Amino acid sequence: MPKGTISTRSGDKGTTGVGGGGRVDKDDARIEALGDLDETNCAIGVLRSALPPEHDWEDGLRRIQTEMMNLMGHVATPSTAKRKPSAPLPDESSLWMEQWMSDIEESLEDVTEHFLLPGGNAISAQCHIVRTVARRAERRVVTLNKADPVEPSILMFVNRLSDLMFKLARQETHRKGLTEDRWRLFRPERRKS
Repeated sequence: MPKGTISTRSGDKGTTGVGGGGRVDKDDARIEALGDLDETNCAIGVLRSALPPEHDWEDGLRRIQTEMMNLMGHVATPSTAKRKPSAPLPDESSLWMEQWMSDIEESLEDVTEHFLLPGGNAISAQCHIVRTVARRAERRVVTLNKADPVEPSILMFVNRLSDLMFKLARQETHRKGLTEDRWRLFRPERRKS
C-alpha cells in the first residue's frame, strides 16, 4: 500500500476503527451517529458555499463546523477507551447558539413560530436541509447514548443546531422580503366548546 493513501482495505469485511483503538461493525450505533454528524457538517458546508462573500453568518457557521469536527472525535471514542480525544468539547456552544437565535428573533418582524413549508430561496431551503439532517444526527446520538454515554454538551449541541437552522431559514426569508409559506402555528389553537 503506497504511503499516504486513504484506502487501507481494513474495512473490506464490514468493520471500521473507533477512537482509542478497537473495531466495530460499520452499522454500529457509534458509526451511524458519526455518519449523520458528518453529513450534517457537509450540509453546512453546502450552505456556506451558497452565501455571498463576507456574509454575517460565515464566522458562526465555520465555528459550528469546527465544533462538529471536535465533537465527532468524542463520539468516535467509546467511554471505555483508555486514550481520550484531546479536542475540546462544545461546552459553551449551546449558550452561544442560543444568543445567536435571540439576536435573530430581534431582527424578525413576526416572532410567532409556525411550521413552515421549506423553501423561500436556495439559502433558506438549505437551512431546512441542515435542520432535518441535524435532527437525524441527534436521533442517532441519542441511540448511541443509550448504549454508551455521550457527553451532555454534545447532545445539547446537536439539539440547538437544528433550532438555529430553523431560525436562520426564517431570517433569510425575512431579509429577502419573501413571504413564509406557513402551514400552521407550533401551538395549535384550542377548540372552543
